[in-house]
Amino acid sequence: MGLIAELEADFVTTDPDVLAGYRFDQAGFGTAGAPMALARPIETEEVVRILRVASRHRIPVVPQGARTGLSGGANAVDGAVLLSLERMTRILDIDEINHTATVQPGVVNAVLSRAVEDKGLFYPPDPGSWESSTIGGNVATNAGGLCCVKYGVTSDFVRELEVVLADGRVLRTGRRTAKGVAGYDLVRLFTGSEGTLGVITEVTVALRPVAEAPLTAVAFFAAPPAACRTVTEYLSTGQRPSVLELMDKPTIDAVAAYRDLGFPDDVEAVLIAQSDRGSAAPHDLEAFAKIARSCGATDVLVASDRAEADMLIAARRLAGVAMEQLGDRLVDDVCVPRSRLAEFFEGVTAISREHDVLIPTCGHAGDGNMHPNVVFDAADPDSVRRGQAAFDAIMALGLRLGGTITGEHGVGMLKRDWLETELGEVGVSVHQAVKQAFDPLGILNPGKVVRPLP
Repeated sequence: MGLIAELEADFVTTDPDVLAGYRFDQAGFGTAGAPMALARPIETEEVVRILRVASRHRIPVVPQGARTGLSGGANAVDGAVLLSLERMTRILDIDEINHTATVQPGVVNAVLSRAVEDKGLFYPPDPGSWESSTIGGNVATNAGGLCCVKYGVTSDFVRELEVVLADGRVLRTGRRTAKGVAGYDLVRLFTGSEGTLGVITEVTVALRPVAEAPLTAVAFFAAPPAACRTVTEYLSTGQRPSVLELMDKPTIDAVAAYRDLGFPDDVEAVLIAQSDRGSAAPHDLEAFAKIARSCGATDVLVASDRAEADMLIAARRLAGVAMEQLGDRLVDDVCVPRSRLAEFFEGVTAISREHDVLIPTCGHAGDGNMHPNVVFDAADPDSVRRGQAAFDAIMALGLRLGGTITGEHGVGMLKRDWLETELGEVGVSVHQAVKQAFDPLGILNPGKVVRPLP
């Protein structure tokens, strides 16, 4: 208990009941250890104190945001200090001239988005958990979202970071200028590192002028492959929709059971498109409708007003909540080339049958980033086995199609072994060398992303 005695801080607790509430993120499958303490600092200097003492005593530290992650990346390990950044919630600056915002890591994505919108600016990254996930967590996992098909992921907007290193030193890296190529790109390295290389305590992100109110259309299909063909053909014309989302029949059914959206009963797939190009948006959606019909859409509807458009987008955002009602889930996050989306859906259907599990699938079709949800019963060992086997088979399918095991959720614990398969021996050794350089004692989020050097 040397760390606790040395800190003597009111932001550190060892209450077992409190610790129990912070052991897991929202991954549906995985283990968590018994932590030593929970620290909830509000300033960078307090993070520095924690890491200096932890380094001296070689105590593991697990950084946490809102714990909305889906890969076990924020799960506790035995004897660790859980370093929750949820109280570091200040928006430090919104620069209306240079179009940047600087925030502490605990600022919720939606809070920042609304704050900059009030000043005529726009922060595009919008993960499905944007009402609760934090900017620090988004940076740590390089989160994506619905708008990524046009605007890119979190890493495309991170300009500058303040990071507390494993030994307590404070690193400022990156720059607020629109351009800058001096030195190694450490900002990109820390973005997506899942707390294994340092603890992010301040983030400067780029902003854009506020987008036009979007127009929205929905196309209905008798089978997912027809929707997938629409995606590839529509984007091949040079169109840049701000949203292009796909839901299959099991997802549609789950959402309909949660909230009736009036979708036809015989639909097997839905494709939702948005354009925020102002006066050009009607033309964009007209092109979408034409291509969708040529690919076999049974119907295409264009929202007549903002309320109807919001309802269509809500249908997609509700998918995660709606599928929680189906049972325990393993949420996969495979990204494949768009040209192979139809093969991916056919493969997931085969996996569902082979392992006798329900797998509703939805996601960011414009990016090729899909989220199969493997539904299982955690109280039934055989169901758990089949669910895990299906989860693994989906990742193998994604790699076989030239894709990746994660497009935005990160590796955490659930996908560490699969990362080694994707990277190969040389890639793994390079990752281990980077980890060793930044965290030679191996105290930062141990066991996550990559295995330590032997």
